[in-house]
Amino acid sequence: MRLAHRPSRLAAALAVVALLLAGCGGNDDIPPGAGETSTLTVFAAASLTEAFTAIKPDFEAAGDGVTVRFNFAGSQALAGQIQQGAPADVFASADTANMEKLTAAGLVDGEPAPFAGNQLQIAVAKGNPEGVKGLADLARTDLKVVLGAEEVPAGKYARQALDKAGVTVQPASLEENVKAAVTKVGLGEADATIVYVTDVTAAKGSVEGVDIPEGQNVAATYPVAVVKGSGNAAAGKAFTDYLRSEAGQSKLQTFGFLPAAN
Repeated sequence: MRLAHRPSRLAAALAVVALLLAGCGGNDDIPPGAGETSTLTVFAAASLTEAFTAIKPDFEAAGDGVTVRFNFAGSQALAGQIQQGAPADVFASADTANMEKLTAAGLVDGEPAPFAGNQLQIAVAKGNPEGVKGLADLARTDLKVVLGAEEVPAGKYARQALDKAGVTVQPASLEENVKAAVTKVGLGEADATIVYVTDVTAAKGSVEGVDIPEGQNVAATYPVAVVKGSGNAAAGKAFTDYLRSEAGQSKLQTFGFLPAAN
């Protein structure tokens, strides 16, 4: 919804967003139009659910009435929705491949910026009743293992890790995002899965994590960009800058994310 153009309100909005970016170490050059739209719609990878939900009140408090609305799902699903014209202001992906699809199609403004990293971990039931010690155990025929579908970033990364370890797994099911995979293990519908370290942390004890050695692990890079044609591009830029600011990085790292790679 576009608010009526009132110079005094616009000036106040510009000042607040500029202060936000200055305090976060972001860019003080705010493009015209900041604060004209009240809702910022962010399409974000499912693994960002808890971290972004925690960031939301901090960003909104400094945003002069800008309300952040999230759409969390697998990065491949979100990219597809944006390609089909879904109204999004910002896209935060769990991999570079899905962001590159939108970049190639001319659907993002500017160069996507990395804002976080992640690594993989095996998620098992609380107490690890099946005694899973590493990736090799996932080939056991007595284990029910679920994985992300091949087009899901975590599923793609999981297969890369299994290839590094020389392990072949026959998954019982293929999930559309990491949250679905973790939920199946937490509910006892599966014995193990491969997800991000942050997903195991976010599960808050409903599952446990089994570490994957550095030589077998896969690093995930999370990029973010403002979507082309956004009705709230200035606030979208402020949000992407906030994610890369000291305050944003600190918040993300409390949820287990790694620092952004520059």
